[in-house]
Amino acid sequence: MYKYLLYFLFISLIVIGACNNEKQLPVSEKIEEIPEPKFEYGICIDSLVVIKDQVKKNEFLADILLRYGVDYPTIDHIAKYTKDTFDVRKIRRGNNYAVICTNDSVQRALYFVYEISSAEYVLYHLSDSAFALRGYKKITMKIDSVIGVIESSLWNSMVDQEADPNLANELSEIYAWTIDFFGLRKGDTYKAIYEQYFVEDKYIGLGKIIAANFYHLGEDHYAFYFEQNNAGDYFDEEGNSLQRTFLKAPLRFTRISSGFSHSRMHPVLKIRRPHHGVDYAAPTGTPVYTVGDGVVIKKGYQKRGGGNYVKIKHNGTYSTTYMHLSGYAKGINVGKKVKQGDLIGYVGSTGLATGPHLDFRFYRNGKAVNPLKVESPPSKPIDPDYQIQFDSVANHYTVILDSIK
Repeated sequence: MYKYLLYFLFISLIVIGACNNEKQLPVSEKIEEIPEPKFEYGICIDSLVVIKDQVKKNEFLADILLRYGVDYPTIDHIAKYTKDTFDVRKIRRGNNYAVICTNDSVQRALYFVYEISSAEYVLYHLSDSAFALRGYKKITMKIDSVIGVIESSLWNSMVDQEADPNLANELSEIYAWTIDFFGLRKGDTYKAIYEQYFVEDKYIGLGKIIAANFYHLGEDHYAFYFEQNNAGDYFDEEGNSLQRTFLKAPLRFTRISSGFSHSRMHPVLKIRRPHHGVDYAAPTGTPVYTVGDGVVIKKGYQKRGGGNYVKIKHNGTYSTTYMHLSGYAKGINVGKKVKQGDLIGYVGSTGLATGPHLDFRFYRNGKAVNPLKVESPPSKPIDPDYQIQFDSVANHYTVILDSIK
């Protein structure tokens, strides 16, 4: 037994000695890190030069590439044989481009990149047989919120908050069936949680509004985006769709210049007579939209009345008329089926009118009614199978909206 113990100690001493004889690296000596390669437009540019600029006025592909030594045959080949990828005739002034060259004393252009948009580009390989590929930059999405008070208009309030003014358009779309944006009051407030999209930390546009609350006429109007049966829509806190059978108004961001009346002094004829509609003052050319699904049953001109007009039958009960139009949308003819929100014409001053406006009329069973007082039932509520899931989403965002100050 002692013999085996002595043998074990002998072997251990040999191993320890070998370990102590190994060369030790100084503490200060570090392994050099290899830098990460740099990529732009999917190309490693570590040993290349990237020159960026914008397309100038009256500048074409040849004007750009000739400056970087690309010959005419290559430019001609690109123009002729890469149309399926991108037609170079669509290169637009102000768009960004990049020329990627060799890092030599005499630089040689290897690639040309034209940015179609902030997120999409076309990459031209200039060496050998020139060809083109579409590419896409990485888009990141961030969640932001906005809160504001109406002083004059929703649009101006967004500008005051330094938020994207297009949020005003989005909110007006969401609440188009429940809030009359021509009747906003000073002191009305709004809150919204929404998506923003960025490319390389540059803001490129809005995503969808996730949740919102509009405080109008003493009431909260919540809106929550929710998807069911592979379709997204906006619902109130009880799961009722914010979409209605009829829009509140046929155009956006104008003012009411004359209301519904049984006795109004006509601005041209200077006599009192009924005005069974609502006048929306707006610049000539402002788009006019149908307030509901239906069929165009009349399109014509009233010289001593409504000028260019369109009448739409929505169902057996309701119809609407749009008057004083400067022109009609493409394809608007008698018999044309239209969907709620479809463009049907443009504001004008045809017929008896002192200035550009839309005379909008609403009929129930053939009798004119005040468009501002028409109650429209909601459509497409939350499916019972999704109610628990929706309630969870609505409760979650209600807490967040209420906490925004």
